[in-house]
Amino acid sequence: MQVQTTVDQEVKAFDCLHFINGQYVVSHNGKTFNNVNPANEEVLGQVSEGGKEEIDLAVAAAKKALNGPWKKMTLNDRIAVIRRIGDIILERKDELAKLESLDTGKPYWLASTIDIPRSAYNFHFFADYLRGLGTEAYQTDDVAINYAIRRPVGVVGLINPWNLPLLLLTWKLAPCLAAGNTTVIKPAELTPMTATLLGEICREAGVPDGVVNIVHGFGPDSAGSALTEHPDVDAISFTGETTTGKVIMKAAAQSLKKLSYELGGKNPNIIFADSDLDEVIETTLKSSFINQGEVCLCGSRIYVERPVYEQFVEKFVAKTKELVVGDPFDPKTKVGALIGEEHYSRVMSYVELAKEEGGQILTGGRRPEGLEKGFYLEPTIIAGLDRNCRVVQEEIFGPVVTVIPFDSEEEVIAQANDTHYGLSASIWTNDLRRAHRVAGQIEAGIIWVNTWFLRDLRTPFGGMKQSGIGREGGMHSFEFYSELTNICIKL
Repeated sequence: MQVQTTVDQEVKAFDCLHFINGQYVVSHNGKTFNNVNPANEEVLGQVSEGGKEEIDLAVAAAKKALNGPWKKMTLNDRIAVIRRIGDIILERKDELAKLESLDTGKPYWLASTIDIPRSAYNFHFFADYLRGLGTEAYQTDDVAINYAIRRPVGVVGLINPWNLPLLLLTWKLAPCLAAGNTTVIKPAELTPMTATLLGEICREAGVPDGVVNIVHGFGPDSAGSALTEHPDVDAISFTGETTTGKVIMKAAAQSLKKLSYELGGKNPNIIFADSDLDEVIETTLKSSFINQGEVCLCGSRIYVERPVYEQFVEKFVAKTKELVVGDPFDPKTKVGALIGEEHYSRVMSYVELAKEEGGQILTGGRRPEGLEKGFYLEPTIIAGLDRNCRVVQEEIFGPVVTVIPFDSEEEVIAQANDTHYGLSASIWTNDLRRAHRVAGQIEAGIIWVNTWFLRDLRTPFGGMKQSGIGREGGMHSFEFYSELTNICIKL
């Protein structure tokens, strides 16, 4: 599949086909749907709409490939293939970044500096990690020796979101392949382009036919349902919205599939009065509005200790107003377009709800002037809301944050934990004891102190409560993508 791109954002008729058993194929029924550029609402190309028939073919190919050349590869050969995938991603970085920006509406500079390099690094990291991977062994006195061997789970379904399409897909695919599995990928229907190209990249890197399969389509009563219900799919890794996660869990229960979930977040950003406000505001601009706020880890609930609340709000609003909203391919743009019309309407409904709930829009809350086409929203800061308001409690997933003052540690900890979510949190303080004390009481899977989005891929990543099941990263990824068998030998 050759993608024709120019130095600007033009892409000529990028039609997204399924990738099954090493070949690009159309749907058997010929059905397609439009892929729309959220920045200008123009059609980028046609996407083959898959369903049960395509999933059946992809799962059959993946099941057959489990015992083929992929299984017989030496450890060194598999490591070389996985590393080569990362190398090719870097070689095609500009091309992939253009496609990612066109699909998502995110700034091109963001895709080229974070999304695509991190996608390559996911493969490089897990290729390196695989070389040092071991298992456990125990000697029972002079009676027996026990040792564990690690084997692939089998055929794994990977269901990917639209906000960080290639980054999060490779975060799953790299350890999945490293553990020796085969896979069927169901990309988000709104962002199919880089996933489509990934099939070609895997083939070029030496991944055998059938090991990686990609089926486009929708979720309910379509490709997504067919994948989660398929009896020959042994595990499902899903990143996305919590309600969808509940639906997948019901479908997967019929065959007791292994599940790994990274779901929604309504993450607190806690700012104590002793912190460096200039440093806090610089990072909070990112944790609030980067990628249009369409990041599950964004700190959308901002709590500020009362002595510095007014000062923080004044500076934060002023800096937010400086953010340029517009064309994703303009280097000055900091905030691009939201993913699509339906999501845009949903985010705007929360802005209106905030007004109904008594909130004050300090800045934003409207479409920027001069951007009549595309799904653009000015970064929005809301004050004056009670902790129980829906805008404070529910995930908005857009460039919309709330700011609330607090008076004590106990108060802010209670408010931070007062949610069904538990994905991440940020704490800003120069008091080391306070940092440890508060971090130990926040109900979240990952907590940053005086930083945000700083990741070591060896560490556990995932959410508590309705923000997820299980952990990813380093050994935690291999625990999900492999099965352990204990062998006991009597001496």
